[in-house]
Amino acid sequence: MRFSELNSSRVDQRLEAIRALGGSVREGVAETDEVNNHVHSTYSFSPYSPTMIAAQAARAGLQTVGIMDHDSVSGCEEFLEACKAVGIASTAGFEMRVNMDGTCVEGRKTNNPDEPNISYIAIHGIPRNHLSEAVAFLRPVHEARMARNRRQVERLNRLLLDCGAPTLDFDREVLPVSQAAHGGTITERHILFALSRKLVGAHGQGVLLLEFVQSRMGIEVDDALRERLLDSDNPHFLYDLLGLFKSTLVPAFFIRSDHEECPPVFDAVEFARGIGAIPAYAYLGDVSDSATGDKKAEKFEDDYLDELVPELVRIGFQAVTYMPPRNTRAQLLRLQGLCREHGLMEVSGVDINSSRQSFNCPILLEPDYRHLVDAAWALIAHEKLAASDPALALFSPENPLADLPMLERVNKYSKLGRRIDSSQPEKAIELAGAWV
Repeated sequence: MRFSELNSSRVDQRLEAIRALGGSVREGVAETDEVNNHVHSTYSFSPYSPTMIAAQAARAGLQTVGIMDHDSVSGCEEFLEACKAVGIASTAGFEMRVNMDGTCVEGRKTNNPDEPNISYIAIHGIPRNHLSEAVAFLRPVHEARMARNRRQVERLNRLLLDCGAPTLDFDREVLPVSQAAHGGTITERHILFALSRKLVGAHGQGVLLLEFVQSRMGIEVDDALRERLLDSDNPHFLYDLLGLFKSTLVPAFFIRSDHEECPPVFDAVEFARGIGAIPAYAYLGDVSDSATGDKKAEKFEDDYLDELVPELVRIGFQAVTYMPPRNTRAQLLRLQGLCREHGLMEVSGVDINSSRQSFNCPILLEPDYRHLVDAAWALIAHEKLAASDPALALFSPENPLADLPMLERVNKYSKLGRRIDSSQPEKAIELAGAWV
């Protein structure tokens, strides 16, 4: 059974392959205490099927891993089964954009560089028996996003015609590089991936393509990227080319989202809480000297963070999610203090959607962030227990531990999460007997 079969076009073949490999994917792997709750699959944009995520996380030595697709949970069932096959703890969620009408930040730029008043949020820890409800909730979002993507391709095609580049057929060239036919979503990255493939087909991979991009499309390429694009053995070539186009072309063809695609934040939070999931605001934070070196200097929430965090509680959020490599220590210590003051759970994960990215995030093992590892295990316990008994959801008012401070509940759930057999997570309820 070949490892590459984990990215087969068929779900049944992928799961057959991972079950055949089983725990062998961990052979020779140095395990760490690292976790990652934010890995994208092919159901949004990623080189990894939900099954491949489980295998790659195990090979990276992670103890837990979470799937987090844009506007989609259609890869979650496969992902959860694949994680059971390799014995890695799993958690499922999705991220989406919402409008902030009726909040104290209405009209402001929060965590979205492209659209004021539109914010990214994450829905974490969805009990498995409620995934179908998430599919229904996201259906109108899919439909609105699909219509906007078609209009964006039309706008991009006008730009491509002007510079003599081949245009894109949405149905024949963009849809096939996505999982839209199976409940996945399409993003601007899919459009640019299709464009990258088309340009390679027209000009090859090398000097001729680079000359076309620079001279005909008018896109500057720095020396480091030029070297990667001229490397005939570069396995990440299409992702590198896509990255170039994302930073240069998207502003020219981007169309702002409407409220069908980005529903009211109150509705999204209410839905998440109603199915026993945990709604989390995704903190971005101001960028000055980018901690990751991949973002321009830009202002986001930091100037009004003291106002925003209590507003999140008023809206109904139960957590804040953030990515330590993206921010400075000072930014995150301030955020942590505000979360603790207002009783918000802290969740983390490093956004994986490219073949160049590592599944590992050793910064989480530093003392200032180590509690995020505990939070990941608490998420897992919450998700598995809530699927058996809604009263055992971490934030349920009927939870036997509801009178405990939030940090104490997270600590208890974390300890239980570590005891769950990852190959039989449905039996987690048996460990909660002392609470019930």
